[in-house]
Amino acid sequence: MLHKPTLKAAMSPFPYSIAIDARVEDARHLMSQHNVRHLPVVDGQRLVGIVSDRDLRVLFCAANIADFKVRDVYVAEPYVVELDTPLECVLGEMADRQIGAALVTRNGKLAGIFTAVDACRSFETFLDEAFPAPGPDLRA
Repeated sequence: MLHKPTLKAAMSPFPYSIAIDARVEDARHLMSQHNVRHLPVVDGQRLVGIVSDRDLRVLFCAANIADFKVRDVYVAEPYVVELDTPLECVLGEMADRQIGAALVTRNGKLAGIFTAVDACRSFETFLDEAFPAPGPDLRA
């Protein structure tokens, strides 16, 4: 039976995060190690922003990348939504802002991250349910 996708079902729960005072090299390593492109930025237990692989690429031409901290490159006012926000609202806002991720909170605490990749996976599932393929699965 066809169902409306929810943010809770589509997001990546309990994402990896990085401290605001961490080295940029540590953020890059964490992204590479876990194959993610966005990291929530925290100051202690408080969510303060987001850093993306694109934000880090700006520094790769810097003479001394080791001198940079996450606080030097992160986005301090990210798009943050509550867990019960309708998925279509999140998708529309991400498209309007032309951003690749939304941080998801529950009662003010980080609960997940919803990225463009998560949107693609959710849409794939929706299409598979709405229009089942009559033949074999062609995905590699």
